Amino acid sequence: MADAYLAALDSMHRSGPRDLHSAAQFLAADTGLSASDGTLHAYLRDAGPNDPLRMELRTRTATWDNAVGPAWAEGSPANTVARRNVIIGRLKLNEETAALFDELFPIAGIDLPTVIAPEWTPWYTSEIRNKHAYYWKHYADYLKVKGWTPEAISSLDIASDRVVERLADPTQREVYQAKGLVIGYVQSGKTANFTGVLAKAIDVGYRLVIVLTGTTDLLRAQTQRRLDMELVGVENILGGIDPDDAEALDGVDYQGEADWISGKFVRHGSRPREAGRPNIHRLTTQRGDYKSLQQGITALDFPRKDETRPVYDPVNLFSSDARVAVVKKNGSVLTKLVRDLKKSAARMEDVPVLIVDDESDQASVNTSNPKNWKAGRKERSAINQLIAQLLGMLPRAQYVGYTATPFANVFVDPSDAEDIFPKDFLISLPRALEYMGAKSFHDIDSDVPEEERTVANSNQKAHVHLLKPDDQEDDSKLLEAMDTFVLTGAVKLYREAHGAGPYRHHTMLVHHAMKTSAHAEQAERVRRMWHGAGYFSGSASERLRRLFETNILPVSWARAEGLPFPVDYATLAPHVAHSIARIGQTGNPVLVVNSDKIEGEDIDFEQQSVWRILLGGNKLARGFTVEGLTVSYYRRMTKQADTLMQMGRWFGYRAGYRDLVRLYITSELYEGFEAICRDEEYFRDELRQYAAFVNGKPQVTPAQVPPLVASHLEKMKPTAANKRYNAVLAERRTPNKEPTGYPSINDRKSLTANTDAFLPILTSATAEPLKVLSHAGRSFKAWSCNVTHGEVLDALGRLVWDNEECFRADLAWLRSLGAQQLEGWLVVVPQLKNLARVASIAGLGPFSLHIRGVANDHLEVKTTVEDREAVEYIVRQPESKLGGLLLYPMVPRDAVLPKTGEPIDPGKVVMAFRLMLPPSAVPADGKLVTFVTRDRSRPAQAIVDVS
Repeated sequence: MADAYLAALDSMHRSGPRDLHSAAQFLAADTGLSASDGTLHAYLRDAGPNDPLRMELRTRTATWDNAVGPAWAEGSPANTVARRNVIIGRLKLNEETAALFDELFPIAGIDLPTVIAPEWTPWYTSEIRNKHAYYWKHYADYLKVKGWTPEAISSLDIASDRVVERLADPTQREVYQAKGLVIGYVQSGKTANFTGVLAKAIDVGYRLVIVLTGTTDLLRAQTQRRLDMELVGVENILGGIDPDDAEALDGVDYQGEADWISGKFVRHGSRPREAGRPNIHRLTTQRGDYKSLQQGITALDFPRKDETRPVYDPVNLFSSDARVAVVKKNGSVLTKLVRDLKKSAARMEDVPVLIVDDESDQASVNTSNPKNWKAGRKERSAINQLIAQLLGMLPRAQYVGYTATPFANVFVDPSDAEDIFPKDFLISLPRALEYMGAKSFHDIDSDVPEEERTVANSNQKAHVHLLKPDDQEDDSKLLEAMDTFVLTGAVKLYREAHGAGPYRHHTMLVHHAMKTSAHAEQAERVRRMWHGAGYFSGSASERLRRLFETNILPVSWARAEGLPFPVDYATLAPHVAHSIARIGQTGNPVLVVNSDKIEGEDIDFEQQSVWRILLGGNKLARGFTVEGLTVSYYRRMTKQADTLMQMGRWFGYRAGYRDLVRLYITSELYEGFEAICRDEEYFRDELRQYAAFVNGKPQVTPAQVPPLVASHLEKMKPTAANKRYNAVLAERRTPNKEPTGYPSINDRKSLTANTDAFLPILTSATAEPLKVLSHAGRSFKAWSCNVTHGEVLDALGRLVWDNEECFRADLAWLRSLGAQQLEGWLVVVPQLKNLARVASIAGLGPFSLHIRGVANDHLEVKTTVEDREAVEYIVRQPESKLGGLLLYPMVPRDAVLPKTGEPIDPGKVVMAFRLMLPPSAVPADGKLVTFVTRDRSRPAQAIVDVS
């Protein structure tokens, strides 16, 4: 019966949901099966969560729930009860079985990607998608076997659709080069997304795929292997070779490897061409980057079934095979590829090509910099020049960049037609629930007072251990990190013994310096410490026990989320010995990963189980996935924000051991990561709120994104004096505004001016007694008053910013509001329970001083959720025309405060605030942001001359 229902579901791949029982009955007509609600209900009720039919129903239901605008959905929105009711109705399930579906397969409500794009002509319809689905279907099936949840596969399906649908239709006559950017998170599954994109692109007709990886052989080989394993598949790798012919197989990639032998490479069932689908010919292998083809013209030739028609004609396109090259971003390698393509230039004009640029902010971009301009021409970097050549000789090529640090790509000069500015789309991928990113290691926007934070409510206390500055470094913390590595390995082994896992890899990262010359010295230091730590003599037992009881056990109690863990050290001890043995089994616990070959070793997560301490620099700093990473000891500093973010190898999926992850890092680096995280999240939030179309038109296009970011990051503005963004942010009409761009904590003059600007409002607030505000069962004291709109505008208009553009567009919107939209403001200055941390300001108060961290000489300003909710409850009433102004005098965490109640220097206070507007102030046209252009005759041009 399960087989019949599985076959029925497979038949709905193109049609969408339809009568499930009738389809199963028809497909099992000769078995005597009686397909009905009763039989299906009984089967699902008894089946376990890993039952194939139950898993397929969960996957299919999640896919239907999340499908955007399919014809069968009768206009019901995705991820809604209305959509689910349509699905149940089309499947013809009775109420009892429908209730079981809702219980077993609840509506997931998957976060959707954010898309910034101009209007485009849709071509990637569900009919086209389903008609040609082959590699995508096999990839999705592979991910199920790999353990992906149906919701995760559905999320990937949707996100990859958003990319493919904005490429040019590969069968269209008109030539068009789409260029886009996909923004993920560091170590967050960007490769999975572009693998899905490649699968769908090959399915619909893209016949040459070029994947540009990072700048190291290690990363290129890792990407090649993953694509071979999950997309290309066994049949294409063999290329027709008899799998039983040992002599013929000699030299073919992956022969003899455990993953190949155990069947972990995707299989298509036959050579794809035998099923009427394109074979994939690899132009690169795991062992070799792109090399000049001895027969370049032949290897890149695309035979045509009908010689009178171009390659892109469906008659020829769907009868031809695909070529895939995974190429390192290296000048000599890319030059070989360009040279071979030139040999085939005439043939390539008609070939739909997809270029995917992984880590596209590395080596690929030219930013708008006057140093790049000479005599009206731009000097390109070597890699950028070669990418431009590829795009120039491949007129039907589409370019998609992938990055976790988008600012470099966003600020590519959009006026350069040959460059890679994402003019057609900018897609921000959602953050998966299982992902540990910057937020997982910081207490961003936490409302828990610092003195009340524990390992249960503080990410920092659970996962982070701060190191002394470099000039005060000693070996004690490094030894503690190594002990933690041993203990967390032991907990993984304990979990394996109790049914969790398996944990094939267990790694620790030591990242201290970029230069390879320092790595050998550091490696020797770690080896000496390992052999002197007393692990093998038993003298370390008491030290390990204390660390387990004070560090590992409390966090696992609070955060293990149902995973087994030992409740005392005696239970763990046997596994500690096993962990030590596995880490030191080669006699050398340290593996150096850099451009040098140390002791003949190289890292290989695919063929070996790796339980080692990894030490390196750039090879471990970008793109490369460190499997099983549990403990990180990180000291390397950089002034580049995106470089720093890419070094966060501790970000990633940590299924089965999130509670064990530890980060040892200096305070300076830790605060730097938090500041970058805030910038990244701010950027994503900006994109999210402006992504919605208004009256069928986009609020923001990719060319208008740079001014949005430049409004709070002064350094990101184009520096060429004679060039400016054509799009100028006119009004930012956001109903909830917490500004960025406050002056530096060292800018005493500006801070004093801002404090003075708010003095009239503070005077009004303190003219009345302290009040008690209550909301959702919480009460707090606050200075509070009502002031006019003019008084607030006067204060806001006098503020000084680190970048004057950061608030200009917001102030322009506020100044446009009339009495019918905004009658006045409720001002609230919250007071803390800590009565010792108060000071008077210009003779007013006393006021609570709210403490925040500092990064790059700027205060990490954030208001409190509970305070916001209390004010929002008042100003967001349906008939309200009252705005809310939350005001916080803030000081750095390490500031020397005056004695309780005494005056504080106004130049040492950041007057932080948040604005909340009532429903009456919503813009009538629905647009949350508006632009004007510097040159109205060229509205589509992103950068213009203003000299």
